[in-house]
Amino acid sequence: MDSSYDYWLCDLDGTLVDVEWAYVREVFDEVGDRLGRPFTDAEAETLWHGLTGSRNEQLAAWGFDPETFWREFHDVEEPLVRAEATYLYEDAAFVGDLDAPVGLVTHCQSFLTDPVLDHLGIRDWFDVVLCCTNETGWKPDPTPVRRVVDDLGVGRNGRSGVLAGDGVCDVGAARNAGLDALFVDRHGPDRRAEPVEGDYRITSFDEL
Repeated sequence: MDSSYDYWLCDLDGTLVDVEWAYVREVFDEVGDRLGRPFTDAEAETLWHGLTGSRNEQLAAWGFDPETFWREFHDVEEPLVRAEATYLYEDAAFVGDLDAPVGLVTHCQSFLTDPVLDHLGIRDWFDVVLCCTNETGWKPDPTPVRRVVDDLGVGRNGRSGVLAGDGVCDVGAARNAGLDALFVDRHGPDRRAEPVEGDYRITSFDEL
């Protein structure tokens, strides 16, 4: 692929960083206790990484009300504990070395994102940080992506941009916003419910 894009957008969780399994397991144990229904390791991993696409659709298929689930989930999470359990993929240093405007657009909420960026010392990698909300829209809706592009000041016409992410929602958001989609496949196609087809597919930024 041509890595000389005018600007880059990135997802956070699963793309640049990930979280130690022990923390994930503890969170789902507590949420399961609150909702009266335990989560298997496979279910917890599926939801955490969005391996079946829409997490809300998966929750509904399992009989959960998504709004109730996320309310309990966010109530259980402790920002500083999560930040300390979060690690940076070594190959993600590629993003920190980019000589181009870089934006972050993530579904991770700001009360969790901010401590992670500070703990890992990567806040200065990004010129713009956007944490999706109901007001901004959620990927694959292109609205949050377009907002970051506008905030970067790079415009949309005649400038080439790419969005790097680890999920089908990232690929969809890139395409809907008119950007190239770089699919960062950290888990392998056999663990996903359906193939994810970006303009490019890598397993590590080292491949660039």
